[in-house]
Amino acid sequence: MKLDHIAKEIRGTLDAKEAVREQALRISRELVRASGAAVHAIHKRQSPAQPLKEAGRLLKKLNAVIEGYPELEHAGYVESAFQEYSEALLFLAISKGRPLPLPSALGITPSAYLLGVGDVIGEVRRLFLDSIIGHDVKRARDLLATMDELYHFLMGFDYPSALSDVRRKQDVARSLLERSRGELAIAVRTTKLERALDAKPE
Repeated sequence: MKLDHIAKEIRGTLDAKEAVREQALRISRELVRASGAAVHAIHKRQSPAQPLKEAGRLLKKLNAVIEGYPELEHAGYVESAFQEYSEALLFLAISKGRPLPLPSALGITPSAYLLGVGDVIGEVRRLFLDSIIGHDVKRARDLLATMDELYHFLMGFDYPSALSDVRRKQDVARSLLERSRGELAIAVRTTKLERALDAKPE
C-alpha cells in the first residue's frame, strides 16, 4: 500500500496552516503592543492616534491572514489581540464621551468585544482613582457611574466559558465596582470634613 502521495497532501495542508499560525501569532503580538501603547497614551493625556493607526493596520492584516482558517480566529492569541484592540477603542470612546463602537464596526469577534468591555472597566477605574487623588469628587462620581453601566451591560451575558470567558470578567468587574464605591464614600466624607473645617471660624 503506497501512502506517500497521501502523506504529501496532508503534510502540505498542515505546513500551510502552520505558516499561517506563525504569522498570525507574530501579528497578534504586535497588535497587543500597539493597543497597549494607545491605552497608555490616553492615560498620559497624549494623542493615541499613531498607535491606534498602527493597531488598525495590524488588525486588518491579521484578519486577512486568518481568512479561510476559522479555527484560528478563536485561537487564544488572536482572541487576546482582538480583546486588547477592543479595549483601546472602547477606552478612547469613553475618555472622549463618545458612543461606544459596535463589535462589527471594529472587525473583531463579539466574544473579544465583551472581554474588552470587562478590561476597560479597569482602565476607567484608573481614571476614577486619579480623580479621587485629585479631590475631583464630581468626576469620580461620573466615572463610577460609567463603570456601573459597563458592569450591568456585561452582566447581561450569561454564556458557558466555551463560548466566552465573560464570567471571569464579570467577577473582576464586580470586585472593582465594590471597592470603588467604598473609596468614593470615603472621599465624599473627607471632602465634607475638609469643607466643614475650612468653614469653622478661627
